[in-house]
Amino acid sequence: MSNPVPGETTAGPEAAPVPHRDTEEPAFPAVADRSQWRYRPRRDFWRSRVFRAVTLITVLAICALVILALVREQTGTEGFLVGLGLAVFPVPLLMAAFRWLDRVEPGPWKNLLFAFAWGAFAAALVAILANSFAVRWIATATADPASADTLGATVVAPVVEESAKAAAVLLLFLFRRRHFGGLVDGVVIAGFTATGFAFTENILYLGNAFGEDQEFGASGLGSVTAATFFVRVVMSPFAHPLFTVLTGIGFGLAALAPRGKRLRKVLLPIAGLLLAMGLHAAWNGSATFGGPLTFYAVYGALMVPAFGLLTWLAVWSRQRELRTISGELPAYAAAGWIAPAEPLALSSMRARRLARSFAARAYGPPASRAVGEYESFATTLAFLRNRARRGTAGPDFPAREQELLHHLWQRREVASPALTYAARATGRVWAPPQYLDYGGYNPYRS
Repeated sequence: MSNPVPGETTAGPEAAPVPHRDTEEPAFPAVADRSQWRYRPRRDFWRSRVFRAVTLITVLAICALVILALVREQTGTEGFLVGLGLAVFPVPLLMAAFRWLDRVEPGPWKNLLFAFAWGAFAAALVAILANSFAVRWIATATADPASADTLGATVVAPVVEESAKAAAVLLLFLFRRRHFGGLVDGVVIAGFTATGFAFTENILYLGNAFGEDQEFGASGLGSVTAATFFVRVVMSPFAHPLFTVLTGIGFGLAALAPRGKRLRKVLLPIAGLLLAMGLHAAWNGSATFGGPLTFYAVYGALMVPAFGLLTWLAVWSRQRELRTISGELPAYAAAGWIAPAEPLALSSMRARRLARSFAARAYGPPASRAVGEYESFATTLAFLRNRARRGTAGPDFPAREQELLHHLWQRREVASPALTYAARATGRVWAPPQYLDYGGYNPYRS
């Protein structure tokens, strides 16, 4: 097969031309000023923007101290500790599930930790203060405390809480745009935010339930604490994440909208937020206006199907990301930048893990890290090219593409043999072992 001419691509007529690789890496004058490059190995992210990071951490820490003090004041010290211990249970499971969805192109942990902290501290603080103020104002205006509590639970709380959680998604959408590229990013960020919010809210509810049991001497499975734990932690740990994920989907669809579609970028997040408020209001209303039968009917007829549908959508979006990699990277293989088997390996999470393991065995831990960085840069390159095809990449696409190709070139000596081996070992490509280049290490060689 003849080599493609410079600028030739196999990715389709709408795709930007792929720069042809010569024997040595091109000079790339368009990105000669490397101080302007935005892509770095993940471990370097923590060394930048120190002042803003310290400021943000300080604000969140103040919010944490205030909200935890308010919760402890309402529950008592003993109730607070019991609520804290019980509320922790669903957190690792939910975080692991959302992180699994994000494994194709994982965002920086600092973004996810910010989302969790915002939900647990800032959003929870706004919610507890705003809900309390609104309920008191309604009770004073109507002279009916019972109706004030009902309105607070079914109208005020969904609006206030979902808006407070949506603020974290909005901030990351605006200021971490390069890490917010589609549905999966919106779902993961919203999920982490809501998990943090539910964590703090569960401390309050479980702590109050424990205090009520202490007052009336209840214990065991018949206690209010056990019932609250069953409903909030066992039955519906996904409730708050489910609501806020609707907002995240709105922002994710907005991220996929072509440049210039400003109305769509505004209306889609608003639509997602309104849906989140509506589902939240229906959930709270089922516990407020009806008895247990109404609550379980809404749970079975609305919450479970919605959870199943959104789970399917999230998993489908993750698979779609892998298909994007296998569809976009062959253009770079045709231009000589990557080996022909690499797109197949990079579009399989199992092959990726195997490539890192192979590099660690053959060359040591630094090689494994280099392969991981190569996989990350190659994935970002595939998504960048896909956004260019849709018209959402921006005018700096050539410079960003060349920067990513430079990072791949720096790591290809170790990463290319490892990924080629992984593609063959997982059955994604077949070739006799003697015809595969393993970079000096061939496990099939005697």
